[in-house]
Amino acid sequence: MPDSMMMNKNGMVSKIQTRIRTDPFKSNYDLVGKELGRGKFAVVKKCVEKATGKEHAAKFLRKRRKGEDCRMDILNEIAVLESAKANPFVVSLHEVYETPTEIILVLECAAGGEIFNQCVADNDEGFTEKDVIRLARQILTGVACLHRNNVVHLDLKPQNILLTSSRPLGDIRIVDFGLSRRMDNVKEVREILGTPEYVAPEILSYEPISTATDMWSIGVLIYVMLTGESPFLGEDKQETFLNISQVNVDYSQDVFEGVSSLAVEFIKTLLVKNPRKRATAEDCLKHAWLGGHADHHARLLPSLAEPEAGQLESEPESPAPSPELLIVASYTMCSSQSEMKAGRGAFTFEDPFPTRPEIQQELIC
Repeated sequence: MPDSMMMNKNGMVSKIQTRIRTDPFKSNYDLVGKELGRGKFAVVKKCVEKATGKEHAAKFLRKRRKGEDCRMDILNEIAVLESAKANPFVVSLHEVYETPTEIILVLECAAGGEIFNQCVADNDEGFTEKDVIRLARQILTGVACLHRNNVVHLDLKPQNILLTSSRPLGDIRIVDFGLSRRMDNVKEVREILGTPEYVAPEILSYEPISTATDMWSIGVLIYVMLTGESPFLGEDKQETFLNISQVNVDYSQDVFEGVSSLAVEFIKTLLVKNPRKRATAEDCLKHAWLGGHADHHARLLPSLAEPEAGQLESEPESPAPSPELLIVASYTMCSSQSEMKAGRGAFTFEDPFPTRPEIQQELIC
């Protein structure tokens, strides 16, 4: 990790390179059109830079949330975006502004919107398997680069994968690093964060987070992209948590109608309870299902060369468990989950995760 970065015990980086501007945002940008997305603590709007006429996405993040100062969380998001600037599949950061109440991230505008929209579209407008293969390669290439830099996203889902264009189908951009963490070789990070449908079993059991945590979410994501159904979504939180902890997945032909058996095998390498037995991003890129469909960007990505010294993944040591459990609510730009088809019923998660004892109680009931 570069000397210029400072990381706390929860894997959050506090020092950034980007200059934070304090002059009025509207002196340099015009806001145009409707909001692109809204969450509990953030709103994303399209803007046009006056000097260049170029479109961007402005993400307005509140610095205080539920009475607490969350500036550190925003600086962490900026630091991760800085570290991923060479990654063509991560949204690029243009500049940053700060007001007394908000920090504004001026980001690349991905005009195609969330892939969520096509995951729940009718058959003639949804993704084909060939589309999913191409987009999956891009997602995995981008995530492999993050993991080589010891970054875990921790909120990979259809709402956080954008498209540069929807018609024709463009390339992907990974967004919303508000929950991301940097992992090093000596510290464990144990937190409950993410979106319930997509979190890995180790999150629910309060075990250490690793790059494998992202890979579970990618397994859920690919399942959704291919079927339009959410594999673990239950009628309530208790059922969803149980489905995840017991890895209750429907791989039947009814769900995967018209989908190749190789695709199902691919998902099975990711939806594995033991994180050490899950496929890595690099493993996935070598899988037969993705063979012969390599995107040209994958060969151009410098971070996918041999990792630099000190960046090799290793098994974390096991210090004493953290005395406190940090509860973090996602402030992502979520579409309504009620649109998602689910074999086990639809349910919209709006509340942050409960504390660890409450989760355990729900799982035992």
